[in-house]
Amino acid sequence: AHQATHAHPRMSDSDGDYNDGDSGAANCTPIDAGSARKGQFLMIKGRPCKIVDMSKAKVGKHGAAKCQFTGIDIFTGKKLECSAPASANLGQPIVERVELQLVDIDDGGFVSLMTPGGEIRSDLTLPSDEALATKIRELFDEGTDFYCTILKATGEEQIIDVKTMSTVT
Repeated sequence: AHQATHAHPRMSDSDGDYNDGDSGAANCTPIDAGSARKGQFLMIKGRPCKIVDMSKAKVGKHGAAKCQFTGIDIFTGKKLECSAPASANLGQPIVERVELQLVDIDDGGFVSLMTPGGEIRSDLTLPSDEALATKIRELFDEGTDFYCTILKATGEEQIIDVKTMSTVT
């Protein structure tokens, strides 16, 4: 019979600044710190990040190897760091990309997007990236048909890019 080898963590601050794999983070898969690689996604301080740098260090004759991670938050672009024992069970966010056609932008900055099923969803706002938000408004004002690329992870969604539809003549 399989026995749990550790108690469930409480919702208080733990010793580490990494996220324990079963900390209840939604939409994550567990990964050992020692097997995480540069370019992969990792939860750091509760945020979905792309690993841009990592190092492993042996702590001493009897110490466990420690992994140091540097990641960039995939939504805010903020640099976050954490260290964890190589054997620690970390959370790897499940990251999805979807492309939806933009239908409308309201005065509050909410965008209406059409799903592949033809339904309209209006729960996303223009991105905080000013240049991208301006590009979306300009394409919309010109009457250009285009898709918004939406990045989805840990219950968060954000428009990260646009792609104009190619017109077939």
